[in-house]
Amino acid sequence: MARIVVIGAGVGGLATAARLAVTGHEVTVFERADTVGGKLGRYVHDTPDGAYHFDTGPSLLTLPQVFHDLFEATGAKLDEYLDLTPLDPIVRHVFPGGGPTLDSCADPAEFAARIGATLGDRSAADWQRLWRRAARVWEASHRDILRRPIDSPRDLAALAWRLGDLAAIGPGRTLRGLGRSHLSDPRLRMLLDRYATYTGADPRRAPAALVAVPYAELAYGGWYLRGGLGTLADALLSRCLDLGVVVQTGTTVTRIDATGGRVHGVRLAGVAAPVPADAVVANVDALTLYRDLLPSPRRLAGLGDRSLAGFVLLLGVRGDTGLAHHNVFFPRDYDAEFDAVFGDPGRGIRARPALDPTVFVTVADDPSVRPDGHEAWFVLVNAARHGTAAGAVDWRRPGLAEAYADRILDVLAERGVDVRDRLVFREIRTPADLDAATGAPGGAIYGTAGGLLRPANRGPAAGLWLVGGSGHPGGGLPMVTLSAEIVAQDIGPAW
Repeated sequence: MARIVVIGAGVGGLATAARLAVTGHEVTVFERADTVGGKLGRYVHDTPDGAYHFDTGPSLLTLPQVFHDLFEATGAKLDEYLDLTPLDPIVRHVFPGGGPTLDSCADPAEFAARIGATLGDRSAADWQRLWRRAARVWEASHRDILRRPIDSPRDLAALAWRLGDLAAIGPGRTLRGLGRSHLSDPRLRMLLDRYATYTGADPRRAPAALVAVPYAELAYGGWYLRGGLGTLADALLSRCLDLGVVVQTGTTVTRIDATGGRVHGVRLAGVAAPVPADAVVANVDALTLYRDLLPSPRRLAGLGDRSLAGFVLLLGVRGDTGLAHHNVFFPRDYDAEFDAVFGDPGRGIRARPALDPTVFVTVADDPSVRPDGHEAWFVLVNAARHGTAAGAVDWRRPGLAEAYADRILDVLAERGVDVRDRLVFREIRTPADLDAATGAPGGAIYGTAGGLLRPANRGPAAGLWLVGGSGHPGGGLPMVTLSAEIVAQDIGPAW
């Protein structure tokens, strides 16, 4: 039996802890916040009419089999803990300039028919051609990348890629380039570009291999958890406690002891004596790990670009607006938004709040999360991370957050959804708030921006592993859960 410390009780940390505990390890989780879940946050706003419940992080669950596998591996059934509800539409796409909306779904033939009815037969044929390529990329990624450790470019190069897989993945090609070569309708190109933001990246620079992201969502479906996605954190905590994992919230790890190139334990804020450990699993951003907990200049220098952040409004809305569960309102000029969010120092463009952004609105049709006759809106806008560098925005600048919240509500009104006179309340969450609440540097949602090669799961000291969205295989609930599987398998059972 090994003594294992997990730093952080996000989904990756809890999933790893449960997998390790069921194989006989003695596991302790230290979480700096007072609650578990990490970026899978929750918030409750009470009013005289009743309470509004919000997921303040992910609002869509994809690849449900990943979670079924996790619970079965730890001796339970997912359905015993969570109520999964399939969504149709998965996303309602509202394009600029008016016209019909496009609802995505998990039936490929039906979605192609919807594209044909909305955008024309040529667009449907274009999408089906792209879909066949995306399937090839997904199969290669799932087989060779998503369930195994990738520690260096050499590991990627050593994979036994099939020639057809390489042709589909298109090394050196961007997602934007792939869309322009396959899709004639600019609205479908816009739809594809959006999936780069799922990994925190700019589609103009993101690899074409990210075409696997829409494939995973649209082939396996999008799901809601009744009561909110935060119930996943409750379920994982319950599994951990049942398996004997010790979970200590309100406890900050300040340092990892790794003298002589091997992990010996961790140090806690306000505690003199170190906590011994045979292994440490860090469910923190790779930047935090290699800058603060175990300084490693070489690893720090190789982290790559930071992902985008998010500006969030939590709204209580009177009445029924008729929106779908997930709605995306696209801008007139997508490139202007990406220029604003990421900046471009080479062209003298500083990051700034986008004036005409894509607006994501989530409205759960779930009576348990809002009073009767009302809706709880989670509104998300892509945003530059918090900071003072050219690629960041100082979101704590006086008046900025309130003014930008006004702008987002004005944009929604311009796009046909005006709720400014129906608001019961509004609350604002900036990238600076996400940084403070979860320890995500600058509020970057995914740590490093999307790509095939991300920070390795195995750390520079023997007995150190990295789990979570900033490392391999990437961000998002299923990828984080797969990273836990990779790490637990790498550590191995206690016997």
